[in-house]
Amino acid sequence: MSRYDFSAQRLYVNAPLAEAAQIDLDHVQTNYVRNVLRLGDGAAILVFNGRDGEWKTAVAASRRKHVTLIVNEMTRAQEPRPDLHYLFAPLKHARQDYMVEKAVEMGAGLLRPVLTRRTQTNRINGDRMRAHAIEAAEQCGILTIPDIASVIKLDALLDTWDKDRLLVFCDEDAPSDDPVAALRQRADARGPSPLAVLVGPEGGFDATEREALLGLPHVLRLPLGPRILRADTAAVAALALLQATLGDWRG
Repeated sequence: MSRYDFSAQRLYVNAPLAEAAQIDLDHVQTNYVRNVLRLGDGAAILVFNGRDGEWKTAVAASRRKHVTLIVNEMTRAQEPRPDLHYLFAPLKHARQDYMVEKAVEMGAGLLRPVLTRRTQTNRINGDRMRAHAIEAAEQCGILTIPDIASVIKLDALLDTWDKDRLLVFCDEDAPSDDPVAALRQRADARGPSPLAVLVGPEGGFDATEREALLGLPHVLRLPLGPRILRADTAAVAALALLQATLGDWRG
């Protein structure tokens, strides 16, 4: 049995949520509820804010420039934010939007752009990333919005790395073509630990960066099979492998 209603419309709001609370939507959300969803007075919609769980609300007033929701009852209690960090070399526009959405769907609790020597672009729009993260959460029944961390250079990231967090970095030059075996071997050797996955740029990591990564005390160099993947495809593949072998997909 599903834990949530796939057919229900869901909306992220920033307001506190509690029984009988009133939520005045901003102009963007008002347009979405009235003109995209076409919800009138009395219509039901689920809302969440990443803090107070998911609640069923009803449209109390729907006018051309203003929509008010009345909070009725909780449908799901709040879940903790997943302790999985997704680190990535920034991509351009649509491909990065796709990558952010998929990382949220796959259970990332923190997203952080990392600048490498072969990074394609240095321009990071945090508001755009957050908007796509919220959209993914709305569409997929997710109750938490991942943290959007500020951009950081790879060497600075490694200098301040938490030694207790396993860093899995995707590397086309890894000595093995079997990612599942590599992850299971690490799981057997070290047991549970907080996780992070790093996907580099299209050109991969250079020799100096690879040496620095391998110098960490708690690191795994992960192959992604016999084919070279684009960075956005590699993100989905790596997160699926990590969740299935070390993360929250395990029974």
